[in-house]
Amino acid sequence: MVLLHALRRMVEKLDSPISLSAVHVHHGLSTSADDWADFCADFCRRCGVPLEVVRVEVPRDSGEGLEGAARRLRHGVFAKCRADWLALAHHRDDQAETVLLNLLRGAGVAGAAGMLSERPQLCGPALVRPLLDIPRNVIEVYAAEHGLRWIDDESNADRRFRRNFLRHEILPRLEATFPGAGKSLARAAGHFAEAASLLDDLAAIDRKAASAASGRIALAALKALPPRRARNLLRHVWTAEGFQAPDTRWIDEALKQLATAGPLSEIRVARADGELHAYRGELYLVRLRADPPAVPVPWSGQDVLPWAGGRVRFIPVTGRGIRRSDMEVGHVDLWPRQGGERLQPDARRPRRSLRNLLQEAAVPPWERQRLPMLWINARLAWVGGVGCDAAFVCPPGEKGLLPQWDSVIDDYS
Repeated sequence: MVLLHALRRMVEKLDSPISLSAVHVHHGLSTSADDWADFCADFCRRCGVPLEVVRVEVPRDSGEGLEGAARRLRHGVFAKCRADWLALAHHRDDQAETVLLNLLRGAGVAGAAGMLSERPQLCGPALVRPLLDIPRNVIEVYAAEHGLRWIDDESNADRRFRRNFLRHEILPRLEATFPGAGKSLARAAGHFAEAASLLDDLAAIDRKAASAASGRIALAALKALPPRRARNLLRHVWTAEGFQAPDTRWIDEALKQLATAGPLSEIRVARADGELHAYRGELYLVRLRADPPAVPVPWSGQDVLPWAGGRVRFIPVTGRGIRRSDMEVGHVDLWPRQGGERLQPDARRPRRSLRNLLQEAAVPPWERQRLPMLWINARLAWVGGVGCDAAFVCPPGEKGLLPQWDSVIDDYS
């Protein structure tokens, strides 16, 4: 409430076309969640600030823990906000708790840096924390001076949660013995952030030197690095792809498996939010995605069909793709791979097993089961990532439809 109030006052005073809006993520975890959304809507209505309320469903069995799953979904909402900056109201006391909690978890330099005052995202607005250097008591004084009300999440008093235990039990005792402990922890976070930035610079140098022609990390180059730099590089590339920072045990296990991998080895090391693969001598970082449908998906003229967390688009073309007449008069379905399929992409060559075609096209094994396959009148006409069967290819000058598989839907385009 204080952050929104202060930003509104600032925008009103600025002689520039800056617009201010708000987003509220409705997690649905509290019985009071609807009341919180109503409170935010009322405040924003009185302030004249547009508000978007986004409801998410937090899984309770994701392996991330309830807090981790809620955070992932919340930041997913943040990434979709169409803005230049998204301001969060974390303050200095929050920073002290974060640093202490991360240190007790055995975090490295990046974790000890706590929260950053500004952090770009792969997609969406940069995250900024304008109040990060301001203690909570100063924020409360501001709220009192301006007659602002706020809501305390009742779960913040539950000391079974580690952060709450630190907030209510440990930090007050530290302050009693070491006055200014919270301020010192926050200042230390700044020192750690500077060190983490230097490690990122080193990782960027190593990444450039270790990159294959594809842009992926070459396994041989990673294995040639000293262990400390290999750990630093692996941590860097993982987080740079938008995954949660991995712990030391996971990095060590990944490097242990990669150390014994040969050029033809296939390695898979999983986390809750993704997987690391070694395939054909290169590293692949793969997000967890939906499985393909268990039953055929019929096509009846749609421009787009959803498929395994992605989509298949049908693009009108001329002299390419599949003959439109075949599509419009035939019985057309998208099927998942069953095994044993055969395709003839080139009319000058015989029909071949899809398995061999996928190997030649260097389609990674974990992607092969997700491939959409288009069947027309029970005949295989097209395979995502491979192409059309020669028997269905549209001749020059004739209208066609070109199936295009987007394995991941870009929500930000």
